[in-house]
Amino acid sequence: MRVGLYPGTFDPITLGHIDIIRRATALVDKLVIGVAINRDKGPMFSLEERVAMIEAECQKLGEQTGTQIVAHPFENLLIDCARDVGASLIVRGLRAVADFEYEFQMVGMNRVLDDSVETVFLMAEARHQAIASKLVKEIARLGGDVSKFVTPLVNDALTERLA
Repeated sequence: MRVGLYPGTFDPITLGHIDIIRRATALVDKLVIGVAINRDKGPMFSLEERVAMIEAECQKLGEQTGTQIVAHPFENLLIDCARDVGASLIVRGLRAVADFEYEFQMVGMNRVLDDSVETVFLMAEARHQAIASKLVKEIARLGGDVSKFVTPLVNDALTERLA
């Protein structure tokens, strides 16, 4: 069984994330969504809320694709998380050149730590390339409409959180 790991904070999960998840299901039998516990970022949503949103958004997708999709919180090194879940593949989404420069460094470091784990980059579809959780939260905080960037479930969660 080929296991992939797609890590991120997913605060909140966006249509860009879901696009990468959907496309990654074609590469693996099981996709673990690694939900980073990054206390330094000060997430808007708790770990439990982020995991619940991911599970809700990915349930139907898993059924449609036949790929097992699970959310897995982690707070250790990415490469250690990959080992913990049995992943031989790390999936990373790219939006712009700036993403690539950072990701290129990460791949190099991860290869030194464990060269048995490959990293695959998936470009977000053009209509999703500008979407970033940070920007979605900022637009929502300022009263803007984020419904084009997130699912109705996440839009409702943002609206409720900011009410």
